[in-house]
Amino acid sequence: MTRKSTHPRAAFTLIELIAALALMAMLLTALLTFVLSMSEIWGGSGEKRLFEQHVNAVTHHLNAMLRRAALPSAGHTADEAFVIREVRAPNGGTIEGLGFFLPAGDRLLSWNGQAAPLTACTLGFNRNDGLILYWRSELEEDEDAIHETPLSPFISALTYDYRDENTGGWRDYPSLQRSGNRWRVPEQIVLQFKHGELTATRTITLPLAPGGLPLF
Repeated sequence: MTRKSTHPRAAFTLIELIAALALMAMLLTALLTFVLSMSEIWGGSGEKRLFEQHVNAVTHHLNAMLRRAALPSAGHTADEAFVIREVRAPNGGTIEGLGFFLPAGDRLLSWNGQAAPLTACTLGFNRNDGLILYWRSELEEDEDAIHETPLSPFISALTYDYRDENTGGWRDYPSLQRSGNRWRVPEQIVLQFKHGELTATRTITLPLAPGGLPLF
């Protein structure tokens, strides 16, 4: 006499399989959405952090160069530390910018594999290349040789702050200003940085005394 098993056979029904697959799909979708969201958040945060580091580095280095230019140096009097200079750029255009002199040069201004000494610098800006430093070493024989060193491609505007002699307030200008037939050296320069949706503004105060001479 054959005995029949009283235990039911273990198996999944079609409905149970469909339900399991649907649940797994939902979990995978939720996981993928979470991973993509975190990647986007971290990517955006990283880009913002790198942008801020660039802004701070450019501002710090330019401020350091201007302060070194204001120090006393042999053969240059105090009122020559900052001037408005017109230079002919390598592309043939004419640039009017803030000029200053670096006796010891700067690590960004390389000439013959080393920092070029005795460099006359002019700070300029154009919308295609951003903030540019035009410079030439006095040791170069070619008096028309002008080098071009980009400082930041993310500069969207370079403006100049002047103190009003009558009111004492500040006025911002998109270009360098004259007083009669003479150029006026600004008290501050304002850098506008822009990269995609990221923006930043930095103001550098020139080391000048109230009379317009450098502070030592």
